[in-house]
Amino acid sequence: MTEFEPKIIGFLCNWCSYAGADLAGVSRIQYPSNIRIIRVMCSGRVDPVIILEMFANGADGVIVTGCHPGDCHYVEGNLYEERKIKMLKKLLASTGLELGRLRLDWVSAAEGQRFAQIVTEFTEQIKKLGPSPVSGKNPNLKILENLQAAKNAASDFRLRVLVGRELGLTEKGNVYKEKFSQDDFDSLLDETVEAEFVRHKIHLLTRAEPLPVKAIAKVVEMKPAAVLQQIVAMRRRNMITLDHVEGTTPFYKALEVE
Repeated sequence: MTEFEPKIIGFLCNWCSYAGADLAGVSRIQYPSNIRIIRVMCSGRVDPVIILEMFANGADGVIVTGCHPGDCHYVEGNLYEERKIKMLKKLLASTGLELGRLRLDWVSAAEGQRFAQIVTEFTEQIKKLGPSPVSGKNPNLKILENLQAAKNAASDFRLRVLVGRELGLTEKGNVYKEKFSQDDFDSLLDETVEAEFVRHKIHLLTRAEPLPVKAIAKVVEMKPAAVLQQIVAMRRRNMITLDHVEGTTPFYKALEVE
């Protein structure tokens, strides 16, 4: 039986980790050839939506490497990426895809050996996890649908704004000079990620045909009352509308989200 060889996508920042990979090459330091490198100007430019797209297209693992904290060519681009990856992992937890398939790490231009070690460790980790459940001829359709919902949630400005304001809210405070503790902010992020994922999953479900609350609740594995609460929030945002009523049962249909 042929050994599983994972397909790994690597996003490397131009100024540090790509140079580290180049040093590993010219120094002839051996590391697995499973990684397919994409060079970006800054790790902070790697959008969570792109990573989710990689997973949806069958990547077995995705790794993002950037400059060490404090050494970013763009001052805080790597720290911003760290916050985005934290949010993304919370989204991935809802999709059914293993969190171990995503990694963020730091590599300087002088750390060719470190780059090789990180790639080797990550490749071995992915081999232990096995092929992605959405790759091959029989992809897991539920996880694929969840990845699409996660991608739509990650595209929504609400999560983007929240992630972008983490540093300001925890260190500087809001407009009322009230600061969030890191634990309070993480709890807020957890709640927001969960709510946005569910809302976008409901949106996907009701795009094809109008559905009643009980049918939606069965698919998203939530109590009908909790689903109705999300639908109320979605109606305020013009994500969904009442399509028709059969007897006493309302059916809801997704609206196009701009």
